[in-house]
Amino acid sequence: MATDYWASSHHRRWIVDRHTLNNARAEDLEYATHEQLALLGVFFATVISKLGKRLGLRQRAIATSVVFFRRFYLKNSYCDTDPFLVLTACCYLASKAEETPVHLKTAIVEARSLFTGEDYNLKQFPSDNSKLAEMEFYLLDDLECDLTVYHPYRTLLAMCGKDNPPVPEDDAEAGELGKPQHDGPRYWGTGIGKLDLEEGAIQMAWFVVNDTYRSDLCLLYPPHLIAVASIFFALTLHPSSRSAVDSSLAFSSSHPPSNAGGRASHGQPKRSTVVRTGDELILFLAGLNVSMPLIASIIQEIIAMYSLWNRMSEGRADWAPQSSMQRKGKSNSSPIKQDDLVTPVALTQFVLEMRERKERDVAHPPSAKPTAINKVLERTQAAG
Repeated sequence: MATDYWASSHHRRWIVDRHTLNNARAEDLEYATHEQLALLGVFFATVISKLGKRLGLRQRAIATSVVFFRRFYLKNSYCDTDPFLVLTACCYLASKAEETPVHLKTAIVEARSLFTGEDYNLKQFPSDNSKLAEMEFYLLDDLECDLTVYHPYRTLLAMCGKDNPPVPEDDAEAGELGKPQHDGPRYWGTGIGKLDLEEGAIQMAWFVVNDTYRSDLCLLYPPHLIAVASIFFALTLHPSSRSAVDSSLAFSSSHPPSNAGGRASHGQPKRSTVVRTGDELILFLAGLNVSMPLIASIIQEIIAMYSLWNRMSEGRADWAPQSSMQRKGKSNSSPIKQDDLVTPVALTQFVLEMRERKERDVAHPPSAKPTAINKVLERTQAAG
C-alpha cells in the first residue's frame, strides 16, 4: 500500500476529468438525462450505506464501497449490468480491503433481504453465493486490483489536530499532502497551525464529507481538496463558527490585522500553533496552498448534490416512474419535474426499465435490415 497519496494508484489512475466522466456515461445517456443519472448516483450511494450498516461496516469501509462502485461504472453502464449485484460485490470487496471482512453468505442474505423488501421492491436478486463471488472477480478486473483508496477523513482530522495517533512533523500530513520530490505539492501552505474548531463544527464537516460520496467528487478531486471544502462548508453552516468568522470579517474591514494569525516571523514554522479566533481561521484557510476557485467549485457541486438529494423520498409512495422518469424511445424530452419527489421504488423500476430498453435495442437495432417477405409462403398461409 502506498503511504503517499501522490504516488498511489488512486492519484495516478483514478482521478479523472469531467470529459472522461461524461464519456463513461455516454451509453446510459441514451436512456436517461444527466439529471436522472445524478439522481441514480445519489440513490445507489444511499443503498450502499444502508447495506453497509446491515453488514456492520464502518464508515470508511462504506465510503470505500462507494468509490469502488463509481470506479466500476467508469468502465460500465447501468443499462448493461445489475447495479444491485455490483454494489453488493463492492461492499463485500471493500470489507476485505478495509480489513473488516464479512462472510459471502451473510452479504447475499442481507442484500436479498434489503432489496426485495418494500423499500425497493426488487422482484429478483440472486440467492446463489457463486453469483456474488463471480461478480467480485469481474469487479476486481475492472478495478485493475487497485484497492487502495484515500479518503478525506484523515486529512480533516489532521487539519483540526484530531488525528490519532498524531502525524509526525517530518511526515506527510495524512498521507495526502505529499512531499516535494513527488508530483503533488504540499497543500498545508507554510505548515503553521491546526484548526481548533468546536466539536459541532468538526462533526458537521465530517457529515459533509460523508455526503460528498453521493456525488462524483471522489472521482474528480483529490481527497484533501474535498476535506478543505468541507471545512469551508461547515464554517458557513455551523452557527457559532459562522458568527466568529462574520465578526472577524466585519472588524477587519476597518481594522486590518497587524499580525498574520500568530505566524512565526523567522525560523522553522511550528505546526503546534492552535488556530481559534475568527481572524486566525480566515488567515489559516487563506494560507493553504490550494486553489480557492477550485474549492469554490467543489462547494458548488456539494450544494447541487444537496439540492438533488432533497428531491428524494425515503418512504414508499404511489408515484409511478412514467409520470416524470419514464422516457419514450431515446429522446430527452421528458426531464424530471422540479417538484417531483422521487421514491426508492421508482428509481429501482427506472433502472430496470433502462436495462429492458437496452435489451430491446440490442435485439432489434435500428440499423438492422428488414426481413424479406416470402410472397409464396404468404399466399399459402392465406389460402389455408
